[in-house]
Amino acid sequence: MKKTLTVRPLDEREAPVLEKRGRGWAISDKRLDAIHEQARRNRMTPTPAQVLLGEKLIEANLGKYKLTSQQVIGSAIVDFACNPLKIAVSIDEGGDPALTARRDKSLEAVGVLLLRFAATRVLDEPDAVVAEIVAAMKARYEERGRARKQNHQSRGAPQRRGY
Repeated sequence: MKKTLTVRPLDEREAPVLEKRGRGWAISDKRLDAIHEQARRNRMTPTPAQVLLGEKLIEANLGKYKLTSQQVIGSAIVDFACNPLKIAVSIDEGGDPALTARRDKSLEAVGVLLLRFAATRVLDEPDAVVAEIVAAMKARYEERGRARKQNHQSRGAPQRRGY
């Protein structure tokens, strides 16, 4: 008797709960090693869309925030990610939509903003895609700054004086 892998409907699944193993996710070491090995293989054989977007992101000169390729976040591999800003970029090159939706849900549950672009769009209008990514990064940076200020003020920290 053969076992088949089935994917439960989205409404039955929840994002993984953060735990202390598997770098914060409930992932076995063996599975995590396999995921990292797959990410290494993906870095060595990028698709044309990944190559083009990577080149355009380098040209964009993003300052201290970098987008690194083939990042592992939990059990997901995203095409590009900026960990300090919690932004991930995925180039949609086909694949199972149910698995993609499940991955997106788990990333969003831990606060990662996922930007998804079709591979054809990346190849046809790379500058527009990079502009969207940069705009999202700037918005996320400003959002973090506002949250930091509110947190600082709510703790009753003394205001700076202009001496």
